Amino acid sequence: MKNRREFLKDAACGAVMLGSAVTGEKHALAGGLPAEERNGRSRVVVARDAALHNSGAQPGEQQVLALLDKAVAAYTGQEKPVEAWKRLVPAGKVIGLKVNGLGGRGISTHAVLILAICERLQQAGVPAGNIVVWDRNGRDLQACGMTINTERSRVRCYGSDVAGFEEAAVACGAAELRLSKILTRDCDMVISMPILKDHGSAGLTFSMKNMYGVVDRPDRLHANNCNPGVAALNAVPTVRSKVRLTIGDALSSVYQGGPGFHPEHLWYPNALIVGEDRVAVDQCALQMLDRKRVEAGLPTLQAAGRQPAYIATAARAPYGLGNDDPQRIHLLEV
Repeated sequence: MKNRREFLKDAACGAVMLGSAVTGEKHALAGGLPAEERNGRSRVVVARDAALHNSGAQPGEQQVLALLDKAVAAYTGQEKPVEAWKRLVPAGKVIGLKVNGLGGRGISTHAVLILAICERLQQAGVPAGNIVVWDRNGRDLQACGMTINTERSRVRCYGSDVAGFEEAAVACGAAELRLSKILTRDCDMVISMPILKDHGSAGLTFSMKNMYGVVDRPDRLHANNCNPGVAALNAVPTVRSKVRLTIGDALSSVYQGGPGFHPEHLWYPNALIVGEDRVAVDQCALQMLDRKRVEAGLPTLQAAGRQPAYIATAARAPYGLGNDDPQRIHLLEV
C-alpha cells in the first residue's frame, strides 16, 4: 500500500505552492443507505475539529485527513476508512470531485481536503486516472490550490474550459443551458465539494448552488434570488442522478458579503458536512450560517431579506430533490 507522500505525488493535481423521507428519486450509496434513511430519514453528518485552524494558513494535512475519516465513519457506520469509502463509491467507475473556486484563494474548497479524498479513493480501489477534480475553469481550480492535469495515468484536474459543453441544451426551468462534458461524459458519479458561503442574492451557497458551475450560462439562473433556478438545475436528470454525495467544506467560511472573499467576515467552523440528500445538507448548512450571523450581531438571512427560498422549493413538487424538514433530518454532530 502506498504511503501518504506517494499518494500526493501521484495526485498530479496537487496543491500549488502559492502561499426525513426524501421525496423524489434517491440513489443508494455503494454499500446501501444508512438505516435511518431506509426508515424514512435523511442523515447529515457535521464533523468538527475545533483545533484545526483559525488563520488564513492551510490546515494541516493529517488533521484534515483525520476529520474526513471521522465524518465518513459517522456517515457510513464503518470505522475503517478504506472500508467506509468502499461503501460510498461504486467499483470500476470514474468519480468526479466538483469543487468550488469562484470566491478566489481566500474562500475556495481547500486543497488539503481535495487531496485527502483523492487519497482515500485510491486506497479504496479507485485508480488515480478514474478521479477527476473539476470546476468551471482553470482559474477557479488554481484558486483551490490545484494544478491542471489531463493525463489518465494520474489524478486528473481540469475545467469545462478544457472539456467543453454539450451542443444540445437542456431545460432548467425557463432557461436553456448546456451541461459540462465533464459531468455528462467523463464522470459516472460526482461528489459535490462546495465551500460554505453567504451569497448576496441567494442567501446561501453550498451543495445545490455548487451545481451552477456545471452549466455554460449560470447567470440565467439568478433571477428571483436563484429561486427556482437552483432547484431546476439540480432536477435536471443528469445532475440529479450523477451528483450523489456532498462532502461540504466548512473548514472556513464567509458569513457576510459572499460569494466573494471578505476577510473581515471570515470565520472558521472547522467542520465538514456530509450527506447524500443535497436539500438536507443545505438546510443544515443554513442553520450553521444563521447561528454565526446572529453571534456576529447580524440578522438571520430571512430577517435580512435573503432567505434561500430555493431550499424549500427543491424539497417540494415538482422537484422533490430531498427533505428540508429538520424534524425528519437525522443531524449527527461528531
